[in-house]
Amino acid sequence: MIPFKDDNPTRTFPFVVVALILANAAAFLYQASLPDPLARRFVYTYAAIPALITHQKTLPFATGFSPVWTLFTSMFLHGGLLHIGGNMLFLWVFGNNIEDLLGHLRFIAFYLVCGLAAMLAQVIVNPASSVPMLGASGAIAGVLGAYALRYPGARVHTLILPLPIVLRLPALFVLGYWFFLQWVGGQKALMSAQAGGVAFFAHIGGFVAGMVLVNVFRLGRRLPPPPRPREYRREYYEDQGW
Repeated sequence: MIPFKDDNPTRTFPFVVVALILANAAAFLYQASLPDPLARRFVYTYAAIPALITHQKTLPFATGFSPVWTLFTSMFLHGGLLHIGGNMLFLWVFGNNIEDLLGHLRFIAFYLVCGLAAMLAQVIVNPASSVPMLGASGAIAGVLGAYALRYPGARVHTLILPLPIVLRLPALFVLGYWFFLQWVGGQKALMSAQAGGVAFFAHIGGFVAGMVLVNVFRLGRRLPPPPRPREYRREYYEDQGW
């Protein structure tokens, strides 16, 4: 399932979401422009490596960059076009409503805290891993968790492959299915002797952090309801507390 649009209106333009997409794109283009030896060094310097963060290993070359800061810089690195494309699509579809809900500045803090929680979850599960963790997936997972909690009934236009057909599905179903896939993947990773691959527990940790923290970051912020499209029922808005 590939969500590409929702029917959830907003009050404001998502300046932070756009800025994050541009920042991730700029970092990816710079990374892609580097020749292979420099690109590899760049990744090992700025991606989060659990074994370095837990001081169980060191790099064969000195970088002068603290492993702790890689918990943040790694959120802006990606491993390929499909990686960054999928992440930015999810951020665009679901991030605008969470930015609208929290406000621009609070959304920045929320995004970074969820990303930090996601990275720490993966480090706790696999502290000796020397595989670089990179990508905005953990932070975006926090956005997805917040969206699932706050807008479970919002309709999401979703491409169903390999049929292909487009369905308007409840956000809770789309994001619940996504979370289920992460959970299954995480269990398989725990049972596998091979390290590496997708950082499933970063996704799980980010999603849970988003659900827990969204109402904390929303404290004290009360806004009127967004414009109501004709197809939205009154019951839906009442469910959201508007």
